[in-house]
Amino acid sequence: MSASEKAKAKTEQTVGKVEKEVGRAVGNERVAAEGESKEAKGDLRSAKEKSKDAFKN
Repeated sequence: MSASEKAKAKTEQTVGKVEKEVGRAVGNERVAAEGESKEAKGDLRSAKEKSKDAFKN
C-alpha cells in the first residue's frame, strides 16, 4: 500500500467517523449520513490498496 493512499484512507476513515458521531450527537441525520459515507469511502480505499498489495506478491 502506498504511503499516500494509506494516509488518505486513514484520514477519510477518521474524518468520517468523527463527522458521523457529531451528527448523531446533535441530531443532524444529514451530517451523520455524510460522515458514514466518508468512513465507508476510506474503508474501500484501504481495501483496494490491500488487494493491490496482495496481487503484487
